[in-house]
Amino acid sequence: MMESQTIGEMRVLSLTGRLDSINATETEAAIVAEIRDGATRLVLDCSGLSYVSSAGLRVFLVVAKRMKEIGGRVVLAGLAPSVKEVFAISGFLQILTVCETRDDAIAMCA
Repeated sequence: MMESQTIGEMRVLSLTGRLDSINATETEAAIVAEIRDGATRLVLDCSGLSYVSSAGLRVFLVVAKRMKEIGGRVVLAGLAPSVKEVFAISGFLQILTVCETRDDAIAMCA
């Protein structure tokens, strides 16, 4: 599930539940639609995510690639310890910008 909020020229997308093979394609399509609609600065608030699978990781990779292509910026926020561990093991913490809190991510993305 995803909720979208616009703050100035920035979109804050709040992800909740599990991000896995069951909903990764739908979530990716929804985020890419936000980019197509003109979002060049995204905060992905992951504080509501309890689980991310390899299919879920792919969503973040695709979004980061799309944002790089358009000169945009994406910042992740609020990774739960178990989710952060998945990002660390996969090496995603080295290629994505991650902040502890939503407010920190908004400030970094502004």
